[in-house]
Amino acid sequence: MGNMKRIIYSLRPAVVAVALAAGALAGSAIAADEIVLKNGSRILGTVTGVRDGVVTVDTEFAGTLKVKQDQVESLSSGEPIVLKLADGTVVEESSLRVEGETLLLAADSAPVATYPLAELAITNPQPWELGQGYRWTGQVSLALEMQRGNTDTDELDYGIESIWRSLEDRYTLRFDGEDDEANGIKNAENWTALGKYDRFLEGPLYWGVNASAEHDKFSDLDLRYYVGPYIGRQFHERPLLTLSAEVGGVYVDEDYIVAEDQDYLGMNWSVDATSNYISEDSQLYLKHTGIWNLDQTEDIILNLTLGLSFPLLFNIDGAAEILLEYDSGLPPEVESVDQTYRFRVGYSW
Repeated sequence: MGNMKRIIYSLRPAVVAVALAAGALAGSAIAADEIVLKNGSRILGTVTGVRDGVVTVDTEFAGTLKVKQDQVESLSSGEPIVLKLADGTVVEESSLRVEGETLLLAADSAPVATYPLAELAITNPQPWELGQGYRWTGQVSLALEMQRGNTDTDELDYGIESIWRSLEDRYTLRFDGEDDEANGIKNAENWTALGKYDRFLEGPLYWGVNASAEHDKFSDLDLRYYVGPYIGRQFHERPLLTLSAEVGGVYVDEDYIVAEDQDYLGMNWSVDATSNYISEDSQLYLKHTGIWNLDQTEDIILNLTLGLSFPLLFNIDGAAEILLEYDSGLPPEVESVDQTYRFRVGYSW
């Protein structure tokens, strides 16, 4: 009998440890956020955010999962959260609850107690998304090539872009340049500067004013500048595809090194598109601008950039680009089409 008691007493710590572990696991399961999809699948984890029609959840079994918002049947999360709805309403909730594709709101500040889940735009929005200040993004990039041998070549492409955006407006500054030499003789010297101001209207429309200056020594262009208003539309704004287009009028002044100077009224347009179709971390992008001379309608200027950017380390990324520039108004001895293929490295913030 004594031996039996000693065995029981010796097992008590192990039993207590097992019970505590089981309790902890049970508590963890109870405390975990839960998502039930329309197909009946159930996901346990921690909901970290809702944005761009995607619910992000951290799980122990599969890491971070991204679930399409329109596939969620129900959701429960116990952490305090700030919700921004599609109509601009901002609500602070003690938890996030969705039942039957319906968002349930308990806060007194909510206009109504329920909203369709599709009306949830963002959780825990950034200050600028609440109308407080601006979001600042930008990039500095370099492309450098040095070749030594039968021909000594030095090529340098550089660029900087800075964007400040609020709910009401957006400022954009951009500067790009190129300096190339072969055997100590410069064979490329050009730069382009652009400044834009956009004012957002209701829905996807906005208006703006842009001003640009350009120099290209080896295309006989001492200085071209233009300024004018435009109207724009944001057709799509999701990671899979962002697409915007602008059209307006400009006053253009062109000073040439040899050819005759001119100034004219023109029409300008631009198209910008990006996509993370290849992968979430990479980005395909397209930038296109054009100017049409309304005084001499055969004169047109077209610029096109196609590229693929991808992360390298931290905020450093690389990109492969194709640049095409066409100017039908250049002197006959100057090529009207300029093509550039380059790989650049940049720092983004």
